[in-house]
Amino acid sequence: MRGWFGPILFGLIVAAATAWAAILYIPYGLMNVAMERLGQEGVNTMSYGNLATPERQPVVRPSPDLAYSSCPYDLSAGPVSIDVAPVAGRYSSLSVFDAATDVIFVRNDVEAGGKPYRIIVARAGQAVPAGAEVVRTDHDRGIALIRLLLKDPEEIGGLDAARRESSCATVTNKK
Repeated sequence: MRGWFGPILFGLIVAAATAWAAILYIPYGLMNVAMERLGQEGVNTMSYGNLATPERQPVVRPSPDLAYSSCPYDLSAGPVSIDVAPVAGRYSSLSVFDAATDVIFVRNDVEAGGKPYRIIVARAGQAVPAGAEVVRTDHDRGIALIRLLLKDPEEIGGLDAARRESSCATVTNKK
């Protein structure tokens, strides 16, 4: 039995190290895949996705009654502003995820009072416009996701122009 102690201990150490590495790195890999799938227009630019169908599902289990707009962001060149224009009479929400897939900010149209709003996503130490609402993150990359609830998928044609009033971009004016 003593002859098996070393190999068993070694196996347990390898298994623990593998589990730790997987837990640490898998979220970043998943976020990279999500950014590639959702960033049709590129980084720091809002993409206005088509409605999900059984044939078109860019992420796991998207809701067919939600219209998604996404902004994969990269803060390495500076902060990113996200402007949200709620659509009157429709539930909408903004969720901001960091590179580790953690939610770092959420606001819906009710919390915003149905009014447009802007947030600035920035790393610690990055200059932001005075008076701006700032969401700080420890990661350069992530995704901002806007969801707009539809009563019927056919509504998207009439609501698409209003949905496209939301945007994101690298902050250029630091004042």
